[in-house]
Amino acid sequence: MTAGEEEEEERSCPAAVEEEEEENQHHLPLLLERRETEEVTWRTAASRRLRKHCSCSAQRAKELLLDSVPILRWLPRYQLRDWLLGDLMSGLIVGILLVPQAIAYSLLANQDPIYGLYTSFFACIIYSFLGSSRHISVGIFGVLCLLVGQVVDRELEAAGYPSEISSENNNNNNNTAAAAAAALLASLGNGTEGAPPECDRSCYAIIVASTVTFTAGVYQVLMGLLQVGFVSVYLSDALLSGFATGSSLTILTSQLKYLLGLKLPRSQGWFTMPKTWYHLLANLRHTNLCDLITSLACLAVLVPTKEFNDRFKSKLKAPIPFELFVVIAATLASHFGRFKEEYGSGVAGYIPTGFMPPQLPAWSLIPSVALDAFSIAVVGFAITVSLSEMFAKKHGYEVSANQEMYAVGFCNILPSFFRCFATSAALTKTLVKESTGCQTQLSGLVSALVLLLVLLLVAPLFYSLQKCVLAVIIVVNLRGALQKFGDVPRMWRVNHVDATVWLVTMATSALVNTELGLVVGLLLSASCVLGRTQRAQALRLGRAGDAEVYEDPAVYRGLRTQPGVAVFRFDAPIYYANQSLFRKSLYRRLGLDPVKEKARRRKLEKKRNRKNGLGQAGLPEVARSQGETSTTQGFLSEETSDRVHSVVIDCSPVLFLDTAGVDALKEVRKDYKELGVVVLLARCSSGVLDSLQRGGYYPEKGEEEEERGTVFFFTVSDAVCHAQRLSALNGDCDTFC
Repeated sequence: MTAGEEEEEERSCPAAVEEEEEENQHHLPLLLERRETEEVTWRTAASRRLRKHCSCSAQRAKELLLDSVPILRWLPRYQLRDWLLGDLMSGLIVGILLVPQAIAYSLLANQDPIYGLYTSFFACIIYSFLGSSRHISVGIFGVLCLLVGQVVDRELEAAGYPSEISSENNNNNNNTAAAAAAALLASLGNGTEGAPPECDRSCYAIIVASTVTFTAGVYQVLMGLLQVGFVSVYLSDALLSGFATGSSLTILTSQLKYLLGLKLPRSQGWFTMPKTWYHLLANLRHTNLCDLITSLACLAVLVPTKEFNDRFKSKLKAPIPFELFVVIAATLASHFGRFKEEYGSGVAGYIPTGFMPPQLPAWSLIPSVALDAFSIAVVGFAITVSLSEMFAKKHGYEVSANQEMYAVGFCNILPSFFRCFATSAALTKTLVKESTGCQTQLSGLVSALVLLLVLLLVAPLFYSLQKCVLAVIIVVNLRGALQKFGDVPRMWRVNHVDATVWLVTMATSALVNTELGLVVGLLLSASCVLGRTQRAQALRLGRAGDAEVYEDPAVYRGLRTQPGVAVFRFDAPIYYANQSLFRKSLYRRLGLDPVKEKARRRKLEKKRNRKNGLGQAGLPEVARSQGETSTTQGFLSEETSDRVHSVVIDCSPVLFLDTAGVDALKEVRKDYKELGVVVLLARCSSGVLDSLQRGGYYPEKGEEEEERGTVFFFTVSDAVCHAQRLSALNGDCDTFC
């Protein structure tokens, strides 16, 4: 550069500064005045909450009663002409479908058929009174039956009962276990003095099932009292779908022995499905041909008829109850063909009519089944809430997650005294209920009447019904969950994380352990959420022309970076787990690492001192300051090779800050300030501003007022213009707003 050019530049700099100041006078930063909020102590907040929820008045008592028993809210407003026909039709159809399914799923829970009918009957009545959803059908659910059956088998083995197959051929080993169970019943007050009642394998099985059901119901009611209905949001659709599919594979495997007529004990512990397959293949030569032919015939009828109902459900006023027809036909064929006596087929056996007297749960068993009951409670609640919210959204009304918790909890607690096992909402029956015109839970009462008729009159007629037919009904109803395998490619294309959660949850539930699958899926989902904050995008942004829009130049064309100003965005909250990642990402993207720069300065200063023959103590203060200034002015960004004097951090994606996050920002500002680089924050939410204020990020009162007033900006453009104005005032003529 010639001397004339230097003089011209010196003359033009003041003019450029004046022009810059004039421009910035027209660009005033956006200023918003925050409202003054009253600082509320925790005592005041707790007092207000107690007054709100614990106030006692007639209106409050009425609202509490209506919220706790929703039938009192909708029954007086029942539209008789518009709703009655749909409720009667849906209740009748669902009741007819419940009869074969209740008998079949009791087999899965390792219970006698009568207990499945009891469970469906009481669940329909109780949920009709307490449920807040108008459409879901609460009753027997396959996954819960599987979980209950596993607990029952384990406790039967622990009590000394032989397997079901062994007990059919040898009753001598039952004496010790029966005596122990009789003593247990006597301790509950159900026995008579001097003559303890007989308690066979079936009796003890329902004691275990009702105890675990009671415990699960208590868990659910307690969760409702603690207002933890929000936990359902942490159970993602991918997790629940994968868990249901994995459990369906386990259910399918457990029913193969009935389809083949094999008498095998149920596998216990981990890896139940591989062990079951091993036993099936090892005993395949003992297949009962009568049961196999019956199973194939029933499958040949039910699979296409289920598809027929699904394909033409829009044209059919109600689904045709093919399951009931198959059950009736199979029962008649087994009775007149004497399948049990001639071919050794397993049958449902005697199903008594009426109701048995209530009995208390076995309190001594609760410690043994408490952990299993908790998983049953979580699964039952999650399924019920997800289905109720789905249908409420579809039909335009609201449901309460906490009330659903109460409803399904009491659907487990109260029936447990009447020899029932765990229940929840069931998707298949809910879809049937909705498609047949259901309007309110009056349809549930109609279904209960159908079941009551069966319990009082029809139940003994199912004596000759083969178990393989019940297994076919269970397997056919697993179609919906098993068809999810066809959605895996689409799920993978949409979101790799959700697909991974689905696959891992499904594989763990099916191959290792059902309850463990739910835990692993939940932990994996939480880890994925945390992992996304650990791998958040860190971007240096560019401006789109004259618009006040800053985006990633690697994604959009035509963006340019601002001279001397680096705009940075971190797409995640800044908290203790990723605050180190935030600092490293900022230093890497901007090419300005304060630690490396300080080390470089120390090396340069040592070289200068050695060259001058002076130690650091002998170096004049003026020389040191001039050296630092020259080093700062010569500090270049490694990535862009431009001189950076300001850093603007776009905080719009930062949802929250904890103490570690505030400290990280303070450290960044301090380190860059030592290098002569200004750090500005833009687009901070009010919550982030409050966190920064509480964390002491604001400059202290002793610092310059100008710095105190220019720490935060509501737009990125305001922050950039402020930074460039400061640079121009300091003599840098290459920057402009």
